[in-house]
Amino acid sequence: MIDTAFAEHFAHEWAEAWNSHDLTAVLSHYSDDFEMSSPFIISFSPESGGTLRGKEAVAQYWAAALEKFSDLHFVLDSIFVGADSIALTYTSVLDKKAVEIFFFDESGKVFKAVAHYC
Repeated sequence: MIDTAFAEHFAHEWAEAWNSHDLTAVLSHYSDDFEMSSPFIISFSPESGGTLRGKEAVAQYWAAALEKFSDLHFVLDSIFVGADSIALTYTSVLDKKAVEIFFFDESGKVFKAVAHYC
């Protein structure tokens, strides 16, 4: 089970990695076979249906996103704790509000993440 301390540590470390544009640090939070779903993925990879599988595929997508959005900066709003997941609300690229849900494996790595935007 995930506790509040783990969730807060993860959220702040994750946001700092993104805000530093440190892709290696961002990827350190994820398992090698993790799955990422986001409506932004469709704009980079229409054939994906919005879901990428595997750290290598997601790394390529995120590298392109960091290049396209060179001013990327996330502002955390809220941290929600579930049994085996965390949901973060934050302000994302293009000033969009985001909710992202992270599912964790036994080793504390994200094996699945799902992002939502408005």
